[in-house]
Amino acid sequence: MQINKADLAYIHGNFDTLKQPAVGGVPAQRLPAVVETVSRMLSDIEKNGMDAVLRYSRELDGWQGGDVEISAAELKRTGDSLSPELRQALAAGAERTRLFAVEQREHLQDFETELIPGVVTGQKYLPVPRVGAYLPAGNFPILASAFMTVGVAKAADVPTVLACTPPTAEQGGHPAVLYAAYLSGVDRAFALGGVQALAAMAFGLLGDQPADMLVGAGNAYVTEAKRQLFGRVGIDLLAGPSEVAVIADETADPELVAADLLGQAEHGRQSPASLVTTSRELGLAVLEEVEKQLRQLPTRDIAEPAWRDHGTVYVAEDRQTAVELMDLLAPEHLEVISADDDYYHQNLKNYGSIFLGAWSTVAYSDKGIAGTNHVLPTGRGARASAGLSVSRFLKPLTFQKVSAEATPDLAAHVEAISDFEGMAAHRATATLRRIRHSG
Repeated sequence: MQINKADLAYIHGNFDTLKQPAVGGVPAQRLPAVVETVSRMLSDIEKNGMDAVLRYSRELDGWQGGDVEISAAELKRTGDSLSPELRQALAAGAERTRLFAVEQREHLQDFETELIPGVVTGQKYLPVPRVGAYLPAGNFPILASAFMTVGVAKAADVPTVLACTPPTAEQGGHPAVLYAAYLSGVDRAFALGGVQALAAMAFGLLGDQPADMLVGAGNAYVTEAKRQLFGRVGIDLLAGPSEVAVIADETADPELVAADLLGQAEHGRQSPASLVTTSRELGLAVLEEVEKQLRQLPTRDIAEPAWRDHGTVYVAEDRQTAVELMDLLAPEHLEVISADDDYYHQNLKNYGSIFLGAWSTVAYSDKGIAGTNHVLPTGRGARASAGLSVSRFLKPLTFQKVSAEATPDLAAHVEAISDFEGMAAHRATATLRRIRHSG
């Protein structure tokens, strides 16, 4: 997430770079070794079924248990080992994410209209029949993932939602991850991780029909598996390392800005964090504050290389240039901390989700407590697409119903276009109806 030479043609104002990333290169999920490994695994699993799935689970995840499915009773008991405070927080996140998704659903309305006399058209929303959700539990168990995938799918009235999460103990998956899935209304849950989990759901190896759609974040291998399975199943998006960018001016608190940059750098050593500011003094102060906070950060071994290798700081001459820079970066998460947040909200176009004002932090969404979805486009994907939402689980199906009276008008136009294209069979479908209508 940096400004490159090709971007300069689209920036009209002046800017300076206070910090550049130390490295670049091919994203991890597109490394040839990753692509080759995933291809081999998917081919093996498609050919050998659950035998291959279980073999990979033993080899890659150390699974030594029996049945990989977690029963409904076991799923319900996963919360027993958690503290009351954590159970309360998870319940709040699940409910708020559900409420936001329900509100989104209510604004997606079926409709029917008479487009021209005798031509009735419309649209109705129907949910995807089966969704497979991947719930990561690698370096960090991302507890809110279930809210964003399972919970939002159920808010869209998806009939069947399966969830897979890596086995972390003999008993199965991480208890807090599974409890979050339980609160989100998952139908069936399995202790399966990585490529083998996605393949099992996509190929229908878990005692159910194949999933129609796969959702959820994961490592480079999970992302590549989704890419290779796309077309056979639908997917939410291809997300890379988590990103954060902040637009700030001289009114911002350097301590808060630095904390929010490191809050996303903590996700992984390849997670980019970028500051675009209209104040050189603030930019320098943030650089100092980042180094200060890193010295005391328990996850310094992750956040420090992420900031060193992928962090950037740009100083824009004015707020219009700041907008141009940020729209080119098109970050996954975008915070705005300025004296005029409304200006930026009205003018910025490319971001996964925006957080307005000093009281708004990405972590509120990351943990599911603010209600909005944290499955968002990365790698400048926000220029063309949005994040996961209830609408992604709904198919807007169109319909049309033509009366006999409207036939002469429609048929004449179709005949003219078909004649020009040379598509005689198309023409015939219209001509036959026109003749029948004329008696």
